[in-house]
Amino acid sequence: MWQCLAGLSLAGLLGGCSAFGGSGPSTASIVRASKPGAADAIALIPVDADAIARLGSARVKRGFAETLGDTEADPTIIGPGDSIDITLWEAPPALLFGSGGGLAGLATSQSLNLPQQMVGNDGRVTIPFVGSVAVAGRTTRQVERDLVAGLKGKANAPQALVRLSQNEARTVTVLGEVAASRRLPLTSRGERLLDAIAAAGGSRQPVGKTTVQITRAATTLSMPLDDIIRDPRQNVRMRPGDVVAVLFQPFSFTALGAGNLSAQVPFEATGMSLTEALGRIGGLRDDRADIKGVFVFRYEDPAVVGPLAQGKARREDGRVATVYRLDLSNPSSLLLSQNFALNDKDVVFVSSAPAADFQKFLGIVSSATFSVVGITNAVQ
Repeated sequence: MWQCLAGLSLAGLLGGCSAFGGSGPSTASIVRASKPGAADAIALIPVDADAIARLGSARVKRGFAETLGDTEADPTIIGPGDSIDITLWEAPPALLFGSGGGLAGLATSQSLNLPQQMVGNDGRVTIPFVGSVAVAGRTTRQVERDLVAGLKGKANAPQALVRLSQNEARTVTVLGEVAASRRLPLTSRGERLLDAIAAAGGSRQPVGKTTVQITRAATTLSMPLDDIIRDPRQNVRMRPGDVVAVLFQPFSFTALGAGNLSAQVPFEATGMSLTEALGRIGGLRDDRADIKGVFVFRYEDPAVVGPLAQGKARREDGRVATVYRLDLSNPSSLLLSQNFALNDKDVVFVSSAPAADFQKFLGIVSSATFSVVGITNAVQ
């Protein structure tokens, strides 16, 4: 009876060997997922010179200068919420601004300094002797001409001076890892990105680990601060309503599988190559890793993947489910991986070698065998 129980135990253990514990899909299963007709298909792309070239070209096109463009500085435009100072003059003899007591007849000009005027939501201000004047969307020079036209026939050779004393409508917001977050008023000088960061006290973190993010309308882009400093074209001119966020090490990748570390790993704004990522996790485990099965999972731009590789791969928000495969059995792969740049939120996965699963099987069989032998000896 004890021998029978031992035999049943061994059979149960061996039956459970059909499903080993693991750290993710095998190389073969990933390859099968790229075949036509596979459920939840992926685009599987080898890391070769062509893939590196396509990725490099796409990365260049995502720069501030290439996406946001750069224009000439705008003149100072008055907007709702702005405050303006207005001074009116009248040539002698001053008929409208004369102070009485005979002063109006003196051969001197008379002036009227109006209290600071805030532009209403309707874009207008009220000026004595002129009435309601539309100023929003106009330059100070245009408003001066409107005031002079409104005073003609009431004042003798009138003149006007309009100054924007408080700019609230044309500002850029700078926040994040800067000395002091602030709203920067834009002037006719045409402030640029680095001007805005400097006005906020500069970055509190090392330049090489800092990323600058610009949000303009519905577009959000990020670039390393070091790249912006090195390439003056990326120091684009700011536009009203821009939001500039200075971030410290905002990027990360997740390492899984048969590497020496499974973790979420942050990396610098200047970027990280696949070679550096493998080094950051301590390399591959000699006893488990499949050197032909180093993969990078990401959702990729269809233009980068290309129509041939896309096939019927799954999409999310217009991007293609893509897996890049690095075969480290090929010596040239070490050179190629140095030029393969990781993206934020990439998953770097190292699959287990088939022999590792066989070793697990042998380990389970050995353990089961020794257990059976122990039970048998105890019964006898």
